[in-house]
Parts: sequence; C-alpha cells; structure tokens
Amino acid sequence: MHIPFVGRKAELNALKALQQKKTASLVILQGRRRIGKSRLIEHFAANQKIYCFAGIAPSSDTTAQMQRDEFARQMSEQCGVPKFFMEDWGDLFSFLSSHLIKGKIVILLDEISWMGSLDPSFLGKLKNAWDLQLKKNPQLMLVLCGSVSSWIQKNIISSTLFLGRPSLYMTLKELTLDECNKFGGKYASHISAQEKLKILAITGGVPRYLELIDPNKTAEENIRNLCFTSNAPLLNEFDYIFADIFGNRAVIYKIIVQYLLSVGNASQDDIIKACGRSKTGDFSQYLSDLELAGFLTRDYTWHLNTEKISKLSHYRLKDNYIRFYLKYILPNKAKIKKGIFEKISVTTLPAWDSMMAIQFENLVLNNDLKLLNQLGISLEDVVFINPFFQRKNKTQAGCQIGLLIQTKHNCLFVCEIKFSKQEISFGVIKEVQQKIENLKKPKNFSCRAVLIHVNGVNTAVHEADYFAALVDFGTLLEI
Repeated sequence: MHIPFVGRKAELNALKALQQKKTASLVILQGRRRIGKSRLIEHFAANQKIYCFAGIAPSSDTTAQMQRDEFARQMSEQCGVPKFFMEDWGDLFSFLSSHLIKGKIVILLDEISWMGSLDPSFLGKLKNAWDLQLKKNPQLMLVLCGSVSSWIQKNIISSTLFLGRPSLYMTLKELTLDECNKFGGKYASHISAQEKLKILAITGGVPRYLELIDPNKTAEENIRNLCFTSNAPLLNEFDYIFADIFGNRAVIYKIIVQYLLSVGNASQDDIIKACGRSKTGDFSQYLSDLELAGFLTRDYTWHLNTEKISKLSHYRLKDNYIRFYLKYILPNKAKIKKGIFEKISVTTLPAWDSMMAIQFENLVLNNDLKLLNQLGISLEDVVFINPFFQRKNKTQAGCQIGLLIQTKHNCLFVCEIKFSKQEISFGVIKEVQQKIENLKKPKNFSCRAVLIHVNGVNTAVHEADYFAALVDFGTLLEI
C-alpha cells in the first residue's frame, strides 16, 4: 500500500530554497528514530538523482571495514559499477565523487554515526572529500543524517572540522496534530477526537507509528495490534531505539526515563539523587543526550516581572510512545508474548484515565504554537509560552500551571489542560481559580483562564462564563 507523504512543509521549503543557490550545499539532519528523516530527503529528491548510503546498525561484531564494505556495496549498486574493495574512506569518497561531477544530485549519508564511529579518520576524510571534490559541483547537496544526535552534535556541529561548512541545520520533530490527522485519510472526518486521542496517546506525532494505523479499525483494535500481540510492531521498539542510539550506555538512560515516568517531572538534582549518581558532567550529558534524541524536554520557568529565564527547570518525558511502553508494555511483555493480552480492552488497563490525562497534556504542550491560533495571539506578541512553576517560600505559595502564556501586553493566559471521559464539571473553575490566586504576578498584569478539553464541558461551566476561551482538542486537529 502506498503511504502518502505528510507534512514537513517548512523543511521542504528550506531545502528547495537551498537548492536554488548556485553553490553546493551541506545539510545536517537529525532526529529520533522513526521520525522520517530519510523519508523527507527521498521525498524532496523524488524527481532528482539521489544516492542513499546507510551505515550498518552497530553490534559487538561490527567493524570499521564492515562499514566500508557495505558502503562500497551500496555504491556499486547505485552507480552501476562492478563490486570492488577498498580499505580507506578517502578512496571510497574519491571514487564516489568521480561519478558525481555535474548535474543536480542529492547524496544522503544515513545513520552517519554508525558509518563512521569505528574509524577515527572517517570525518576528516569526509571533510576533505567535501572541500576538494564534492562541493565543486554547484548543484550537489550532501545530507549528513542520523538518529544519534549527541554524536552529530559533538563530532560535526560542535567540531572545528566542519566549522562554517554546513548550509543548513535541521532537527525533525514530531508531526503537528493537524498533520497527524491526515493519516486518517478519508475516514478522518468520521472519527471522533476522543478516538484519535487514544491513538496519539501511543504514537505521538511519530510518522512511522502513524503509518501503522489502520483507519478501518477502532482505536482499541489498533492499539492491541500495535502493542499487545506477540508480533506487535511496537512491542520491542523501545529496545531497538535505545540500543541503536545509546549502545552499551542504554541502561542508565532507561533508569532516567523510568524515574521520570514514576514522578511526572523532576529537577536535575532530583533525577541525579534518584539514580544514585553524583552531579558530574557525564550525568548532565546523559540528560542532554535524551533531550537531543527527542525523548525528554527541559521546561524552564521564568520571572514574570523581569521576563528573564529562571534557574529552575524540570525535565519531563515528551515522547508518548516511550511513556506508554514503560507503563503498560514492559511490565506485561511476557504475558503479551504468550498471547494473554490479545483479547484485552485497553481502556481497562490500570490507571488508564490517568495515563490518558498525561498523554493528552503532552500532546497539547508539543503543539503549543498551534494553540496560539485558537486564542488569537500573534507569535510576535509572545514573551514566553511554557509550563510554569514557582516554589513555595515565605512570601508565595507553590504553584504549577500546565501551560502559561505571557504576552508583551502584560497579559497572562493560564491554560488548564484537562482530560475527562465525560464532560468537565464546574469543579474545574475552582481548581484554576486557586492556581491563579497562588500565582505571584505583577500588579499591572491581566490574567485570563483558558480550558483545553477533549470531551466537552457541562452547562454549568458554560453558564459561569469564567474562561476566556474553551478550546476543544478536535479543533487543534483541524488547524
């Protein structure tokens, strides 16, 4: 079945603009596994000459020569030359360059960290090939692509080796809610926002996971097929992700994400303490690696009066699949493999509603800029938009707000992100009133409450006319 390409308009426009220049272009492309990096480049270059080379997934037996041999094999196939053997990356790149002298050409080096991490000379010889040969073709675009963002950051982006050479840095994030909605095809308009939320609670905006959805089946059937059968495609995905990206260090990364699953969000000091580690540069790097990989995000709070970022920050899991896997798949993996879970109703899983509430909030936070359209707020008027929290002390109460928007006009929008299987009741007003009362805000600031929901609000909430805006999740899917 042909799966249409969805979204990525900004990225495609950036690549097209780059190609219109009369000089060769070097592009750095990164993002989590399954996010659609190679698919983006293949779609962009659909009507051009494109050469795609992918590294071998690492294992204890993988050698640098095996990576070179695989590159040579792929080159032989794509360039139409007899099979050959070379022991040096410089010779391989030179041989490739000799076939790419002129014309509009795109070269994709996919999973570049796999390709070159075992040979310390790889990047130096790639840099020389670019400087001395490849960039002489003014219509050539070289894309260095990978899932191991920390390796790319250290060895390419932050390295003096490639200083000043890349024309474009691009990090692919999850698709926006309206783009996710397009995977429903002609059935999308017939499926409720509640059912779409169930799917997105597991897949997030990861294109490959969304491609696995069968719109003819219910959300429950899809989730069962994706996660709870012995051959489910997402049953072992977590292990593949962490092994591919983090290798032998995967254990400590798993400990971090499992801790964040249990507490919701936490400061760096709390995570270090919970993991039984000391505050070292290595541990900060672990958190940075998870953030670069797209699994965590670090939410900074700020000072409302000075508009300066605070030293206070919390980490949270931003990847819905990772959270769902740790909560429901991992603890039941043995039973799933025996087929015990094949007849379950996912909504009967323990704490299902609580999990849905967290996943719902995560989806909204990952699409916060889409929310601005609903509220009629111009992006240029926004000072900050982020989760907000303040610590309790002698002069202020503790306060945590799911999403706070501060504008240049001294206006605060306090956004309550609320999941409920039924219509939301009047009690939500008291909850938000208490948060606003606890919020220490400058005297000259206005404050407006916003409620983001998925299954409607009851008549009492409407009649109270307390909220400046009631935002239905369904509208975020259609923007």
